[in-house]
Amino acid sequence: MEFLSDLLVPSKTKILLVVVDGLGGLERDGKTELETAKTPNLDALAAKSSLGLTTPVDAGVTPGSGPAHLALFGYDPLEYEIGRGVLEALGIDYPLKRGDVAARGNFATAKDGMITDRRAGRITTEENERLCKRLSAEISEIEDVAIHIRPSKGHRFVLILDGEGLSHELTESDPQKEGQPPIVIQPLARDAGKTARIVNRFVLQAQEILESEERANILLLRGFASLPDLVPFPEQFGVKAGAIATYPMYSGLARLVGMKVLETGSTWEEELDTLTQQREDFDYFFLHFKEIDAAGEDGDFTKKVQLIEEFDKLLTRILDLGFDVVAITGDHSTPAVLGSHSWHPNPFMLYAPQTARTEGMPGFSERRCARGVLGHFNSLDVMPLLLAHARRLKKFGA
Repeated sequence: MEFLSDLLVPSKTKILLVVVDGLGGLERDGKTELETAKTPNLDALAAKSSLGLTTPVDAGVTPGSGPAHLALFGYDPLEYEIGRGVLEALGIDYPLKRGDVAARGNFATAKDGMITDRRAGRITTEENERLCKRLSAEISEIEDVAIHIRPSKGHRFVLILDGEGLSHELTESDPQKEGQPPIVIQPLARDAGKTARIVNRFVLQAQEILESEERANILLLRGFASLPDLVPFPEQFGVKAGAIATYPMYSGLARLVGMKVLETGSTWEEELDTLTQQREDFDYFFLHFKEIDAAGEDGDFTKKVQLIEEFDKLLTRILDLGFDVVAITGDHSTPAVLGSHSWHPNPFMLYAPQTARTEGMPGFSERRCARGVLGHFNSLDVMPLLLAHARRLKKFGA
């Protein structure tokens, strides 16, 4: 991307990137969730758009949400490895400082030392807030390091360590599956021993405090990270960028790269209200829809299909806003038959009425995108494509 800044030209065109989290899927009874869903609006738009498939990192690599979004934003996820802790902390607008170490936490359920539910039955955010207050009242400092525990959304919270000599080079306590015990955190670098010791003490103290809770009786930690250095998105791509997302992590991703995170409600309709109200104030929007991914992670094929159909009904309202370039894709695939993120390429649609080569036939699905005019490309190429179709890049060379 280093040479791209030399090609940028000013323009009044507007770009919208719609990320339908976890959109891609796998077949059940011969059809994926996207193929099963009734999506007349997406299918019709596909005929007037360019289709393709994107790979966030590399072939066969299953991406987390962080690297998958960074690639869509034009930042190489292999160069900028950003742990989930930083994203969660920024997502709740925590004033993270250089040198702080942040981790994403899950409240979870365990019996006889074994994890029975990694999400504690998806407790409410209100319950999460109560638990964080209880922990904060009893654990505020370990050795010479300040301990900050902040609620996120649902079962998720953020742990921040604030002190001298800290390192984020740690293993995780979350085994990523039920039926396993939490894992003792280990240092991954010579200077990380102190941090590992403090975190393990925190985990043990928290477990003693939570043992009387019916569901959230343990906690799991992953994604230890500190703030990285990167060129801000507006400077990198010459656009004033706004972000609309209901989940803190995705607000954190946007804030991390320098987008303006816009206040919005908790529903898709409220997100579109925000987009409508703010349309004239930004050149580029990142609009995120989360719930389809959650249905895939829960292994709920039918729910994922229903949510895709609900998104399809919103498409007319999105298009009525008159963006010059609209991209609709997933950050990663989350097939319900796997119940997790996967390495499968993501369906991608680019609608640019003035510049896009069109498919000329309806239909939006993984198979249809595989035959699309854009072919199969890396998510890092999305930003140059959007800028080019928005007439924001000049010719390269003589």
